[in-house]
Amino acid sequence: MSAYYFPIKHLHVTAVVLSITLFIIRAYWSVTGSALLQHRLVRILPHIIDTVLLTCGLILAAIIGPNQPWILTKIVLLIAYIGVGTMAIKRGRTAQGRLFAALIAVAIFAYIVGVAITKNSGSWFSML
Repeated sequence: MSAYYFPIKHLHVTAVVLSITLFIIRAYWSVTGSALLQHRLVRILPHIIDTVLLTCGLILAAIIGPNQPWILTKIVLLIAYIGVGTMAIKRGRTAQGRLFAALIAVAIFAYIVGVAITKNSGSWFSML
């Protein structure tokens, strides 16, 4: 294992926590119609955090190697999370629709975390 693995993994996990925390806050503001959602820092910071998260994830995947099917699962779920997340914050037509999308996005996110922890595409279900 590379000497860089653990510092990069720590940065990745930190970015994960910051990303989901900020997503939940932004989704709440979207559902409630808060003007805080339009604050410049709130619009820029998620992109910075998610860039760090994705960059670290790609580096970790390169260190771990390509023969890990659970990594492909995380990538597919990440694409789904992004799509549903945009419905929760930007593209949802009603507050109820944005709330539903936010709940689905958080569920997808939790599944991704389960895949990362178990290193199994079955996520938390693989532990049953």
